[in-house]
Amino acid sequence: MVTADSNKWGMVVDVDRCTGCQGCVVACQSENNIPINLEEHFNQRRAIQWIRIERYWEGEYPDVKARFIPIMCQHCGNAPCEPVCPVYATYHNNEGMNVQVYNRCIGTRFCANGCPYHVRFFNFWEPEWPESLKNQLNPDVTVRSRGIMEKCSFCVQRIQRSTRESERDNEVLEDGDRGLNPACVNSCATNALFLEISRS
Repeated sequence: MVTADSNKWGMVVDVDRCTGCQGCVVACQSENNIPINLEEHFNQRRAIQWIRIERYWEGEYPDVKARFIPIMCQHCGNAPCEPVCPVYATYHNNEGMNVQVYNRCIGTRFCANGCPYHVRFFNFWEPEWPESLKNQLNPDVTVRSRGIMEKCSFCVQRIQRSTRESERDNEVLEDGDRGLNPACVNSCATNALFLEISRS
């Protein structure tokens, strides 16, 4: 049996397959209880998007092609966001993920300044949803409060649930398990995203 301690996680992005449909962005927001971003949030550069799609243009007119690249936390091996946190709210766990302890975060934003991918977000407001969406919140994911940082977690709640179930059933975790995959991976219509397990 493979235990969680011997697994390392990594996201693979095939940029040749991404069509920029934003399905991964919507799935991520839904799975991780990310509030709906309003236009003024984007205008003020205060929108929270754990994953975003960047568009780049290749070629010269008339042979121009759009290239789409999903950008999320890279869970860097030597993450520049980790050593700058004065309260150790962000750290590397034994599975190779850069994780965030929300109730420890004091919102200094040092980690956001250190992130070269600009994928750490500060909560400027208390999270709000329309009344019709409140019953759709994921009970496995904490709703983050105003004044703290947040970022992509590789849907760690899904990884933990699948790991517990595999240990209980004495099974081995496999690449491609839909219950294990982050929401963005499961929602990708072109299979441009996939989670990889590396066993040590």
